[in-house]
Amino acid sequence: MRKSIIAVFFLVLFCPLLQTCMQENDTMTPQEKWKIHDPDRPLPPVVDPGPAGPLLPAPSDAVILFDGTDLSGWVDGKGNTPRWKVENGYMEVVGKTGSILSGQEFGDCQLHVEWASPEEVKGESQGRGNSGVFLMNTYEVQVLDCYDNKTYADGMAAAVYGQYPPAVNACRPPGEWQSFDIIFVRPRFDEEGRVVSPARMTVFHNGVLVQHDVELLGPTAWKVREKYKAHSDRLPISFQDHGNPVRYRNIWIRDLEK
Repeated sequence: MRKSIIAVFFLVLFCPLLQTCMQENDTMTPQEKWKIHDPDRPLPPVVDPGPAGPLLPAPSDAVILFDGTDLSGWVDGKGNTPRWKVENGYMEVVGKTGSILSGQEFGDCQLHVEWASPEEVKGESQGRGNSGVFLMNTYEVQVLDCYDNKTYADGMAAAVYGQYPPAVNACRPPGEWQSFDIIFVRPRFDEEGRVVSPARMTVFHNGVLVQHDVELLGPTAWKVREKYKAHSDRLPISFQDHGNPVRYRNIWIRDLEK
């Protein structure tokens, strides 16, 4: 009898606490619920985006960042001529030569990028076809071969790296051309450097909507969620050298702050 009374006492005491915890867990954002690069975070479902089509032509008001002929509009991290390879209408990452940055700077924009991971599969997880597209050289949309390649959800192809997994995995097989179409709204800061409005991003991967007007938590980074620091209203687009020979072509951008 005494054990039953004690059991009832604990139920009365802890059930409200348990219910409160469950309610709080239900109201948590995914970023609060899951650790950065959490291996237990569910992976998005796979969808077939269909075959790659012809090059998407640039609109008349677009700035051509790469037309397949040379890297005259790009510099490396030291401001020198990039050492990436250019051939057959694409540029290819050359490992250990560093990331490249556009000579022009942008804020709010619409960016079109076509990319392909190596046809010969080497490595796994983050070591397979890894690169990245950085808006304002700060906010990354991940490039990765995610075709039958398991990795952490917030590091998949088309993830806002370390923050938002894509809604679905729309990757084509390695070696096939893929596309990102990114709508980016830069963060706004007041005169004291405080955030007035955070950056926002919408991403289509191979024509499939995978990020819908998501609010960025700050700069993207590996293993940490960094806080915003005030920066210029216009900064370069950059592409990451992660050591894998990822290819890029047909890169154009519409400046939405003209």
